[in-house]
Amino acid sequence: MVFEIKPLFYLLYPDKTIYLHRFNLNVQKTMEQSFIAYIENSIKNHWDLNALTDYKGATLQYKDVARKIEKVHILFEESGVKKGDKIAICGRNSSHWGVSFLATLTYGAIAVPILHEFKADNVHNIVNHSEAKLLFVGDMVWENLNEAAMPLIEGVVLMNDFSLLVSRSEQLTAAREHLNELFGKKYPKNFRQEHINYHKDQPEELAVINYTSGTTSYSKGVMLPYRSLWSNTKFAFEVLTLKPEDKIVSMLPMAHMYGLAFEFLYEFSAGCQIFFLTRMPSPKIIFQAFAEVKPNLVIAVPLIIEKIIKKNVLPKLETPTMKILLKVPIINDKIKATVREQVINAFGGNFAEVVIGGAAFNQEIEQFLQMIEFPYTVGYGMTECGPIICYEDWKSFKPASCGKQVPRMEVKVLSPDPENIPGEIVCRGANVMLGYYKNEEATAQVLDADGWLHTGDLALMDAEGNVTIKGRSKNMLLGPSGQNIYPEEIEDRLNNLPYVAESIIVQQNEKLVALVYPDFDDAFAHGLKNEDMEGLMEENRVALNATLPGYSQITKVKIYPEEFEKTPKKSIKRFLYQEAKG
Repeated sequence: MVFEIKPLFYLLYPDKTIYLHRFNLNVQKTMEQSFIAYIENSIKNHWDLNALTDYKGATLQYKDVARKIEKVHILFEESGVKKGDKIAICGRNSSHWGVSFLATLTYGAIAVPILHEFKADNVHNIVNHSEAKLLFVGDMVWENLNEAAMPLIEGVVLMNDFSLLVSRSEQLTAAREHLNELFGKKYPKNFRQEHINYHKDQPEELAVINYTSGTTSYSKGVMLPYRSLWSNTKFAFEVLTLKPEDKIVSMLPMAHMYGLAFEFLYEFSAGCQIFFLTRMPSPKIIFQAFAEVKPNLVIAVPLIIEKIIKKNVLPKLETPTMKILLKVPIINDKIKATVREQVINAFGGNFAEVVIGGAAFNQEIEQFLQMIEFPYTVGYGMTECGPIICYEDWKSFKPASCGKQVPRMEVKVLSPDPENIPGEIVCRGANVMLGYYKNEEATAQVLDADGWLHTGDLALMDAEGNVTIKGRSKNMLLGPSGQNIYPEEIEDRLNNLPYVAESIIVQQNEKLVALVYPDFDDAFAHGLKNEDMEGLMEENRVALNATLPGYSQITKVKIYPEEFEKTPKKSIKRFLYQEAKG
């Protein structure tokens, strides 16, 4: 038996479900969908409003963005860039990153966003694999790159001021040298809204190749068509409440689809002002920005929320006096209200809700947010869907779930009993990718003939359609008698024990081993030393095993001296640690 949320089409044409994917796309085409229209209309309608701000730096208004886009278009045209050419973009979040991306799409070229955290050889490989014609870079990224390792590109453009770092084309050099002159000739009497006339995108046309940085494998180029960008942006308009001149802090990397879709593209389309944290977004910088900007919406990954609450909030509630007061009903309610207000103020005090996604959410932290009635919700998605798959408004959100299928998407769990037995999540619809770039074998492994994307994630689904993630199918371990063990569930418990910052559960010789990076700062603050760690973690192991069934007991803890390597959405790159010895 498979639980599935069935659209009207199933009821009307029960024997034609195999044509549903094609049917959905045809319906969307008749709706005159256009992602570029969102961008074009927003620029025209919000011409004099603030658009992109580098935090503690300069602000571009929508008309400034339009002018810069137009100059990049002239640079493209004069240097021989054609529609369909690939343009790579690699740098920290900034207003000029946003301009580079928008200029690429509105010209009709294909954007290849590259995470600035990638190692230099990975950046070189992606630029080469994507056959990018130009590379836009930030200055810090460029320091580590080598143009000789990227023989196919015709030029490298510094995003800070769009100057040329490398040119292998006389056309490109001449175009950049005479750019202001060419702009002046084209628009002798000022550049105005009516001059804007961007590329007319088609739903199935390739817009973005986004190279993943997954927890279970190496980078693959996800090909996202315009219908995916359009559908994700339309979804945000349908469920979120931002208005022109509203503000948001962009702290997730824009080269990752979660940050790109919901901290940039939607907000830009809605006429908002986006503040980019151009430095590494530490909790201190993030909350300083929240206090100053007072964002109207907060988009976050679990790690950021967890760090703030674990470090700044929970310790205050764990004093003997506070524990007693929390047991007194009337005082309890007052304390909860006070704590809720403190947490809301920590995020700027002006937001409608906090949307959390990108990785698993710690259950203890989630229960705490539920207890104080904090306005949060957890969504679910993946790069291959650009990214959204499931979501629910915070007012009707089911705790521990990640919401229900979003508009224009179908979601089902492949299980004989989805309410009780986890199965793989599969989905199809407008958000789904075209496939992996130049990798038909990998595409065939995840996209079946009927358009279903096999996510590799295991979940339960209740009768109302709420999806609750259990773990990755690739991470699932087998117990001694064939029991399914979900390491993420064990890690969630272990991470709540004293002085544990993060952990991974791996299987070695059919035994479960916990790899732990301790919270050294917290331990040292309490007078503990390095040599105390082993004993503390053994105590944690015993305490953890007391809560686990026999087949998922931890036999050993191995201490790691530094943080585990992570993806941009702050999930641990598990595949790097599966062979850990100790």
